[in-house]
Amino acid sequence: MKEFTIPKVLLASGSPRRRQLLADAGYDVVTVTSREVEESYPFTLDAENVAEYLSKLKFDAYADMAGKDGRILLTADTVVVVDGKVLGKPADAREAKKMLRSLSGRTHHVITGVTLGDGVSTRSFSVTTQVHFDTLSDAQIDYYIAIYKPFDKAGAYGIQEWIGLVGIKGIDGCFYNVMGLPVNAIDRAIAEIRKSI
Repeated sequence: MKEFTIPKVLLASGSPRRRQLLADAGYDVVTVTSREVEESYPFTLDAENVAEYLSKLKFDAYADMAGKDGRILLTADTVVVVDGKVLGKPADAREAKKMLRSLSGRTHHVITGVTLGDGVSTRSFSVTTQVHFDTLSDAQIDYYIAIYKPFDKAGAYGIQEWIGLVGIKGIDGCFYNVMGLPVNAIDRAIAEIRKSI
């Protein structure tokens, strides 16, 4: 039987949540954020394909680092989709409030696109989770934005924060995907890549 070894990952992301999720899953994680990537996509691209497209864009910017020191390069992007429209990160409090109002009392999709590779083979995929929000009052939305300042989060919220605890009625799919990384799917993909080494 082959001995289990800890996966070594090079995470091209400045997200502390993504790094923590991988660390909690037991990965040996090193992060890199040294290269600028313009996160834009064709306006004709279907909303459900945007996250995976952006993860590939990020991967291409760091592709020469894949496999370095035996590390698997991992890039990801998370978007919120409601009414076929992509919600990224809000620029300010006004935009955050507009986003949260659009999610209030409704169901939306959180899609995380992932690309990973070892310098020989590359895999890309996306994972979708449905999130069901209760109706939020303007006072709740204002409080959340003022205290938690969710300007680095797609859709202007973090499921692990106060608004997730009091505002989300339920989800269909992977909880960690909503936090920013579908760890179970990533673990399976990494295992496939390591099999081919």
